[in-house]
Amino acid sequence: MKPNASIAIITGLSGAGKSHALKTLEDLGYFCVDNLPPSLIPKFLELCSQGVEPKEKIALVVDIRGGEFFQDLTDALAEIKAQGINPLILFLEADDNTLIKRYKLTRRRHPLSYQGGILEAIKEERNRLQSIREQATTIVDTSQLSPADLRKELYEIIARHTNIKKLVITLVSFGFKHGLPKDADLVFDVRFLPNPHYVPDLRPLTGLEPEVSRFVLDSALTKRFLRHLTAFLDFLLPNFIEEGKTHLTVAIGCTGGQHRSVAIAENLKSYFESKEHMVVVEHRDINIGESGGPAQ
Repeated sequence: MKPNASIAIITGLSGAGKSHALKTLEDLGYFCVDNLPPSLIPKFLELCSQGVEPKEKIALVVDIRGGEFFQDLTDALAEIKAQGINPLILFLEADDNTLIKRYKLTRRRHPLSYQGGILEAIKEERNRLQSIREQATTIVDTSQLSPADLRKELYEIIARHTNIKKLVITLVSFGFKHGLPKDADLVFDVRFLPNPHYVPDLRPLTGLEPEVSRFVLDSALTKRFLRHLTAFLDFLLPNFIEEGKTHLTVAIGCTGGQHRSVAIAENLKSYFESKEHMVVVEHRDINIGESGGPAQ
C-alpha cells in the first residue's frame, strides 16, 4: 500500500451502527466491503494496491457474522501491521438497552440469537469481541448518538487518523422556505442568482440536471459570485484547520432548494475536491415540490 493510504476496519457490536459507519466512509470516497472474512484482508489489501488506479482509501466491516472466520482477525491484523500498514480499527458499541431497542425496532435477528434471547446474545457477543476491542484505535459508544451525530463523529475520527491538513466538508443545499439547516457552520444565500423556476422547461428539473446547472453557472453574476466565494473560503479554511477544526458544514440556500443551491453546491464540491478536502454533499430539499410534497 502507498504510505498515505487510509485503511479503516470497522467492527463492534451488532446493532451499534456499523452499516451506517460504512455508508459514511463510502460517502467520503472509501472503497467499502462488508463482512469480509478476516483471513482474506492481507490479500485483499495487496490486490487493492495493484492495478492502474490503486485504491488509497479502503474500509472493511469485520464482525461476528463471520462465525468461526472472525477468530482470524487478530492474526490478520498482526500480518498487515508487520507489512507496515497501520489501520484505523474502529470499534462501535452501545449499551444493552439501546441495542435491544434497536433490534425490536428493526425486527432483525441477532447473529448469536440462536443461543438464547437478545440480551444473552449481546452478552455473548461482548465476550467474544473483548480481545478485538482492546486492540481498537478508537471506541465509539453510539447509545446516545443519532445517525447525524455518528456521522459527524466519524468525520472527525477520519480526519484525525489520516493526519492530513485538510477538512472534511459537508455541503448542504436547502430551501429557505423549508427552514435553515441547524448544524451549519456557514450559510450562503444564493436567492439573488438567476432562477430556473421561471423557465417552464427547467422548473420541473433540479440543479443536478445539466440544463439547470448551465443556466445557473453560466450567468455572469454567478461567475462573479463564485470568484468572491472561493476567495473567501480560501482565506477561511486554512485558519479553521490551524484552529484545529476537522469538519465544516457549509449550507447553500435558495428559495426551494431544488435549483440554484443544488447547482452551486455541486460546483463547490468539485472546487473543494480539487483542494484535496474530503467532501460530502447533501441535497436536503431537492425532492420537495412547491406544495411541500415530492417534486413533480
